[in-house]
Amino acid sequence: MTETTTDRPDKTVGLEINPVTDGYIIYQADRDRVHYLNQTAAIVFELCNGHNAIDDLARMVQQAWQLTSPPTEDVMECLDALRQEGLIR
Repeated sequence: MTETTTDRPDKTVGLEINPVTDGYIIYQADRDRVHYLNQTAAIVFELCNGHNAIDDLARMVQQAWQLTSPPTEDVMECLDALRQEGLIR
């Protein structure tokens, strides 16, 4: 199976990313939109660096939050939301 960019999501170019106490505030100039990401969404967003495979992201979140099992469904929902908002590609 050939890998595509969606197998290893990456942040959209041109975002203004501002860390805040409880996550990120991201300004998307081309759409004149502001996005608020909580800490968990910010971690998922950071893991979208073009190198990490989608299949590994839930395991990485599990390790970051020291969970007993990977939050696969939650991570997939977060990825879908980030993709729909144009924050990752």
